[in-house]
Amino acid sequence: MESLMNKIIDKVSEFVVGHKELMKLMYIALVTDGHILLEGPAGVGKTHTAKLFAQSIGGKFKRIQMVPDMLPSDILGSSYYDMSKSKWLFRPGPIFANVVLVDELNRAPPRTQSAFLEAMQELQVTVEGNTFTLPQPFMVLATQMPVGTEGTYPLTPVQLDRFSYYYPVDYPKFDEELEIISRIDYIESAKIDPIVSLEEVGKVKSEVTKTYVSEKVKEYVINLVNFIRAQDEVIVGPSPRASIWLLKGSRALAYINNERFVTPDHVKYLAQYVLLHRIRIKSEYEVDGVKPNDIVNKALSSVEVPKI
Repeated sequence: MESLMNKIIDKVSEFVVGHKELMKLMYIALVTDGHILLEGPAGVGKTHTAKLFAQSIGGKFKRIQMVPDMLPSDILGSSYYDMSKSKWLFRPGPIFANVVLVDELNRAPPRTQSAFLEAMQELQVTVEGNTFTLPQPFMVLATQMPVGTEGTYPLTPVQLDRFSYYYPVDYPKFDEELEIISRIDYIESAKIDPIVSLEEVGKVKSEVTKTYVSEKVKEYVINLVNFIRAQDEVIVGPSPRASIWLLKGSRALAYINNERFVTPDHVKYLAQYVLLHRIRIKSEYEVDGVKPNDIVNKALSSVEVPKI
């Protein structure tokens, strides 16, 4: 329900200035088993927002700072021998949480980056042949340094595709930054009680899947994706996962707006968040200033919107 999301946003906003659209997308990701790739400058409140969001749902929060020498076991966990029990036991890594913030994901080498693939897709991890189910709900928020920054390993299209949504974070506006420095002592002391329980989130996840999606809207989703794939400027277009997440996200958006069915407007709202990171522009067009955002806007203005 919309009121549930608004309660979370209102409570977190007592200690976070701005970022309401991000929190809305986080809620959508939470109830669709999705994950978000964040991109933007340091120090703009990404970790603070994620931590308080986790507290608001009564969930466990973990932050993982990626560095070049980090190993997969540092994330997933490892086995150790317990002398008192005379047997091997598993020590869970920081990925065993409800909300996991991965800071500077592209600073880690590819082998370590790949440690997240199974977790994000299957909601489980495999260590030394043993499979462990992750807590539910489970959501990864990952930040990355600007592409081309020294000491980074670019994410592959396969890795990028695992992120359901993409959200660009910018510097705060003048009034927002003034409010931040004026209330900094209160903001840094933030700790909130849960607004909802993890069980309630699970019920919402189940209800979201019941939201009706017409064949016309499904066709509209696929037409948008196919339009982008067909553009001359695009060397790598959205995979079928883009269509899936446009559908899942639109269902969640309709549900939290207390609407009984998905409309093309829901799809349009989520298009930027779902499609941008799944588009790669050919180098000759990049030189001319063409960006993924231009292609998405072109698709939204060109593809016929069905009447429902």
